[in-house]
Amino acid sequence: MNLRENRVALPLRSFRLASVFFSTLAMLSLGGCASWNKPLPSVKDAPPPELLGAKDIDPAMRERIMRSVGQDADERALRDELKQQPGNVDAAIRLTNALVAQKRQHEALQILDGVLLAAPSNLRALNAKGVVLDLEGRHVEAQALYRQALKTEPGNQMLRNNLNLSLSLDGTPDPSASARSS
Repeated sequence: MNLRENRVALPLRSFRLASVFFSTLAMLSLGGCASWNKPLPSVKDAPPPELLGAKDIDPAMRERIMRSVGQDADERALRDELKQQPGNVDAAIRLTNALVAQKRQHEALQILDGVLLAAPSNLRALNAKGVVLDLEGRHVEAQALYRQALKTEPGNQMLRNNLNLSLSLDGTPDPSASARSS
């Protein structure tokens, strides 16, 4: 291209760009004028977003969901604590209670078995396992655990009460109760 062609092409190109720019600007402003009559919605007028079917959720179910979310975090923390300290009976019993509340007795028994490996004669762990076994209907196994714990501490009223309750659930009378009454 020579100098003369540049002098003609440059103003023509800038004229085209300017006309495209102004026509676009005009369309946008006219488009805005067309909807000028309609009031713009305010934030206060907009309805709050709702969950799909939230009206159908029972308040009790909503409460269980909220507790469940919190329980998952608690359960993870307790499991982590037990990994670090396998003989931590307090953490094991708290986790066992949480699992039993969720009707996960099989997992609760696994937790208690792990603790009993680390602390085989712990009365609280033996008692807790007996309670879970009773909940599963395995009364004979539960009674054996209560009796094992009572050999260590014969005056423990909690173990004695749980043994008697297990025997009544099983329908078997406590042989030691008849020996005490005679």
